[in-house]
Amino acid sequence: MRFIIVLIIIALLVFKFWPDQPTPTAEESFIGPQLQSMKKAEQVEDQYLEALERTNERIERESDGG
Repeated sequence: MRFIIVLIIIALLVFKFWPDQPTPTAEESFIGPQLQSMKKAEQVEDQYLEALERTNERIERESDGG
């Protein structure tokens, strides 16, 4: 009987002090590839908006100076 009680106590201690598994980030999970493509699309959108702003500024400068 003592043996079973000792085993239960050891099992409880092991369960209490066992390290938790780290939670994977979204990039490491199954959705990672979709996030990568979404980030690339956001970069393309940012580049397009910057180019559009430069073009608008150039058009404004040319129309004011002309």
